[in-house]
Amino acid sequence: MAVMLGSGEHRYRVVENWARLPEGWEFKDAAAVAVDSKDRVYVFNRGEHPMMVFDREGNFIKSWGEGTFPRAHGLHIDANDILYCTDDLGHIVRKCTTDGKVLLELGVPGKPSAYMSGLPFHRCTHTALSPRGDIYVSDGYGNSRVHKYSPDGKLLMSWGEPGTDPGQFNIVHNIVTDAEGWVYVADRENHRVQVFDGNGKYETQWVNMHRPCGLYCCRGPQLRFLIGELGPSMPVNRQLPNIGPRLSIVDGAGTLLARLGGEAGPGLETGKFVAPHGLAVDSRGDIYVGEVSYTEYPRLFPGEAIPWRMRSLQKLEKVA
Repeated sequence: MAVMLGSGEHRYRVVENWARLPEGWEFKDAAAVAVDSKDRVYVFNRGEHPMMVFDREGNFIKSWGEGTFPRAHGLHIDANDILYCTDDLGHIVRKCTTDGKVLLELGVPGKPSAYMSGLPFHRCTHTALSPRGDIYVSDGYGNSRVHKYSPDGKLLMSWGEPGTDPGQFNIVHNIVTDAEGWVYVADRENHRVQVFDGNGKYETQWVNMHRPCGLYCCRGPQLRFLIGELGPSMPVNRQLPNIGPRLSIVDGAGTLLARLGGEAGPGLETGKFVAPHGLAVDSRGDIYVGEVSYTEYPRLFPGEAIPWRMRSLQKLEKVA
């Protein structure tokens, strides 16, 4: 019997073992996911084959990027099927074709800026594009900044600093934009998403979430956002129910519409999550959830061996 998540118009069927990997391959952490105009799914992962590509039925097509990405973290795809690959330990963003040809590189591979200097990059996490093609980079673990670049890679401006006030960040983990140019930033350890105009002016914040990690903007007649929330971070509340890990669906004002999973804590059982980190949606409204399971499992389940080919990617099929 299929496992269902959500309610009302936000109901999804969990598709078991969706991705068919070549024999002996595994994702390790599936840090980020993107879907192109043909519904091909790109999984940016921390295994030996950093970019794996599948059709919408889960059949493997190809891989690329071997030996060039120290630690996959974020992935964005634009309207022309150009990929923006963010590597936090490489301290770089690479703009690539769907075959892996590098068109632009931001940052110096393997050379971070000074910790909390505000200069790009120190463990950058994700990218997004403005309607005119400017590039926003969230930066990240060793900075508390958002950087704005021109389409050809010129640094235009930066904003943000460590803290909890509006416009400040405590792990700026993910970033998306909408069609009007508003910028949405997952401020993970401040348990909020902050909203800015295209030049970093603070507008508002959304709360009622727990460690927002993944962030995806569903553009269309009704603006919707997916938020992947990590579970508790401390041993004392590790198994606390009803605070994640989970997915939340909110509208353009940040109002909660639905939650998927999270009622009974983390787990590998069907319908549960370990660490939803990367999100994407295809043309039919199906959700692809990349999880950093290998990183999080030892912390969530101390003393347990990491399962072979542990689940790091889930497909949630929208129910009509």
